[in-house]
Amino acid sequence: MRAAAMLLTAALGLAPVLAGCGFTPLYAQGAAGTEASRIAVNTPDDRLGYRLREQLEDALAVNRSAAPLRTLDVQVESARRPLGRRIDDTATRYELTVRATWTLTPAAGGDAATGVETATVTYGAADQPFAAIAAQQDGEDRAAADLARLLRLDILRALSQ
Repeated sequence: MRAAAMLLTAALGLAPVLAGCGFTPLYAQGAAGTEASRIAVNTPDDRLGYRLREQLEDALAVNRSAAPLRTLDVQVESARRPLGRRIDDTATRYELTVRATWTLTPAAGGDAATGVETATVTYGAADQPFAAIAAQQDGEDRAAADLARLLRLDILRALSQ
């Protein structure tokens, strides 16, 4: 009981210090998180680009009813590398590396923020054609989700500066 009271006292003592230094929680009203919902996302017009756009719009909680304040342009490059070899020289796993180069441009003009993020996932190779396609698409989906999380952090960091 005494430890809880001391912890509460310490937390209350730090509140004015944090408020005085300009600290704003990332998800607070008026913080960068609310501005992120007014970003128009542009990705390549292919399956991976579509999945990345979907994941980014979900991660940023894009509000389509409001006019966008910024435009996010993302260029995607992917490379697949075989890992592990069977006796017949076929791969047992694949490594998918997806690299996203992004530019966040204000709609009203001004300096654009840029960055690069990379996500790497692996998936098993299957002998059946449909299973192989499904495994590759699952790898792409997981890479898009990882990239969306990384890009969201970069974008929120850029908006907070």
